[in-house]
This record gives sequence, structure tokens and C-alpha cells, in this order.
Amino acid sequence: MAASSEPAPVGLRGTSHALGATMAILITGGAGFIGSATAVSLLQRGDDVVLLDAFQPLLYDRATKERNLAWVRQHGEPVFIEGDLRDEALLGELFERHRIEGVIHLAALAGVRHSIELPDLYADINITATARLMRVAMGAGVRRFALASSSSVYAMNTRTPFREDDHLPGQVSPYGASKFAMEALVQTLHHLADPAIDVAALRYFTVYGPRQRPDMAFHKFFTRLAAGQPIPMFGDGDSGRDYTFIDDIVAGTIAALDRVRGYRVYNLGGEEVHRLREVIQTMGEVAGVTPQIERLPMQAGDVFITSADVARARDELGYAPTTPLRDGLEKMWVWFQQERATD
Repeated sequence: MAASSEPAPVGLRGTSHALGATMAILITGGAGFIGSATAVSLLQRGDDVVLLDAFQPLLYDRATKERNLAWVRQHGEPVFIEGDLRDEALLGELFERHRIEGVIHLAALAGVRHSIELPDLYADINITATARLMRVAMGAGVRRFALASSSSVYAMNTRTPFREDDHLPGQVSPYGASKFAMEALVQTLHHLADPAIDVAALRYFTVYGPRQRPDMAFHKFFTRLAAGQPIPMFGDGDSGRDYTFIDDIVAGTIAALDRVRGYRVYNLGGEEVHRLREVIQTMGEVAGVTPQIERLPMQAGDVFITSADVARARDELGYAPTTPLRDGLEKMWVWFQQERATD
């Protein structure tokens, strides 16, 4: 497939570079869905961007990430390094050579169901690698650190919309537990850091859009709609999610890196809950297909609803999601068709 030529994501207007005219920024997981889109926005505003990715095969085939990198290179000249975050020597050399000032840590194993099968791998890659990365970053004098967390940490929380200061009663998947542990870890290291490091933990709410991971629901649904295959609907279709378009996530992530002070947790969501049956119907309308539904039981580790209160992100970061679900799905469908046409 050829690299996509659709418009690049746009960061928040008025966002300033907190550490000078430009920053040298490391994006871990830089060849992934969110990482590549974030890289494009940073390149467009003039930052020096270093991408690190291990091409971990559990969720992506290598070719998909290579296409993401090709798209990024249409918008600038990032440095790309293939390597594992658990390689301390690699990290030390990277920070020294490229004089990294800020880190956007997106590398992780995602997904609830894989984590139930491979809890030890999720703990190693998500928790151990994060500890090593932040320790090296602190030793190199990095002053800004943004961590990708997840709405999955809310797990058994029953109060909606979810707020950052809600009590979290427990986790229901190793993935959610690993993200919760990552937050606790970076908060502790922030507390111990001398000199100080500003840290933002970003709880992403179901991100979708062009270049979404192939294992994620919207990508799978469009694939099935295009092939005339039934769409699996887990439960009665009444479960709900706060879906967030990729451009809004990128804008919030960059704003957090620029503006965070101390240690702060932020919800980044779309501010509207959509039921699964509604989503499937809308996707069918966008694709011009009447969806066939395959009813299946709810899956272990899934939560019934996610809903983001983004007041803190709005007040402190200027975060304001601008893409309604239908508009975002239309943009994703256009990209999806372009990918199929060049396959």
C-alpha cells in the first residue's frame, strides 16, 4: 500500500514551546497509530523529532508501521531508531546524541484480550520499559514527560463521566492494571526527581481514525463491511464508549507536553458517549452498506461504558475535541478506501 496523502493532524492553536523556540522530542512507539500522527504535527511546527519503535509483532505487522513512517516522512525529516525500550545502553546513547528535551511515551502493548493471555509480557513491556525510560530520561536532564495511559484504568468505576480524581476500585484486565501501574510509577519518580521533571499522564478514550491499528474495532468493522461479512456485536449493543478522533488526541498530547506543571493526570476523550449499535449503524451509513450483525456474549475484561470528563484538560491545556463521530468515521472511511485501492 502506498503512503496516505490525506491532511496531517493539526495541534492546538496557540500552543507554545515551553522550553524554547523548538524542542528535541522523543516519541516512543513512533511508528504506531498515535505516534506517527503526533510526529507529523511536531514536525510541522518545527520541532526536532526522534522516533523509537521496536516493531513488536503482537499487534502490528511490520509493513503497516513502515507505511506509517513513510507518511511521516512526507512531512519532515525525523530521526528513526529501531530498538527496544528495555535496552538501557541504546536509551543512554539516544538521549546523549540527540539532546532530548521532551518525551512522549506511547510505546506499550495495548488491548485487553491479549493481556489476559500474556500478562507477564504486558507487565514487562509496559511497566519495566517505562521505569527504564523515565530513569534514563531523568538522568539526561529531560524536563518534560508525557505518558500515554488509558481509560481502561477506570475499569470498575461506576460514576460517569469519569473524572481524574475518581477513586479507582480495581482493575479487570492485565492491560488496565499495567497502565494503572505505569501512572503510579511515573508519579513516584516525579516525586523523587532532582532536578524536577514535569509529567502528564494522559488517559486516552478509544482513539480512532486513519491508520488505526488493524486489531481495533473500527478498522475490523470497516474491513468486514467492505467484504460483506457480518460485524460481531458483543452484548446487546447497549455498551457505550467515548470515542476520540486521532487529531483531537494529538492536539491534547502535544498541549500536555508543552503546558504540564508538576504531575497531572488528564482525560483526553471526545466528550460524547455512543452506543455500540449506534456506531455500527453509522459505520454502515458511511460505507453505504447495511450491516449484518453477529450477536456474541460480552467478553471478559470489557467494561460496559466509558465517559470522559475533560474539564481539567480544557481548563489547563486548552483541550477542545472538535471532531464528531460521524465526521471522524467519514475521514477514516476515505483513508480505508485509499488503502484498499493501493493494496
